[in-house]
Amino acid sequence: MSSSKISLKLLIDSKHNKVIFAEAGKDFVDFLLSLLALPVGTVIRLLTKSTMIGCISSIYGSLEKLDESYLQPNQNKDSILKPTITTQVTNPNFLLPDTKKPENQKLYYCSSHPGYVSNIHNSVCSHCRNNYGNPRYLSEEVKFADMKDSTSTDTPTSDQGGYVKGLVTYMVTGDLSVSPMSMVSGVGMLNKFNIKDFGVLEEKVVEFGINEGLELLKASLLSKDALTAVFLPKLN
Repeated sequence: MSSSKISLKLLIDSKHNKVIFAEAGKDFVDFLLSLLALPVGTVIRLLTKSTMIGCISSIYGSLEKLDESYLQPNQNKDSILKPTITTQVTNPNFLLPDTKKPENQKLYYCSSHPGYVSNIHNSVCSHCRNNYGNPRYLSEEVKFADMKDSTSTDTPTSDQGGYVKGLVTYMVTGDLSVSPMSMVSGVGMLNKFNIKDFGVLEEKVVEFGINEGLELLKASLLSKDALTAVFLPKLN
């Protein structure tokens, strides 16, 4: 993970001790949207099992302890405990672990049933074993298409990477809703919270890095006011 930090400008209601919204750039919004791509197993691993509420972390822990011999021959524990994040962001987010699929990873398929694939060479084809009693092996290597040579024009490319466009300021509310920043949207938020005395408003610039990212991920699962939960305790 990178040690990058980004800056956020918070608008705070000092009377009610609440973050009204944050002014954020592309990097922070890309981070928020990347949370939607996180597999549950990765979320548990990032937050650590001891901080998880509920019992889903018990499933994770029990699989960690389960002997590999109980798994299907074409399955392995790491594919569930440390799943690959399939969405691609050109600039890897500083919160996400390095879970990209290695470029030299090889996959193998059954010559009789190409839909059965494993990353373990010569593992048993479960379809052949279960249906024919004559096991075949996943011995044929999958050939991947070279994406660099693709001539498809269906999806425009961008040299910025990430999800949203830069050169735009975004408004992120306490519940992490995202929208383009404008005077209308800003005034709308003040009206929503019935703020008529502008003297109670304060602007604070905060830094956002790995620790804050993990805290915000956790707060997003527990609170309807994640920005307040993460940042105000640091400012008070």
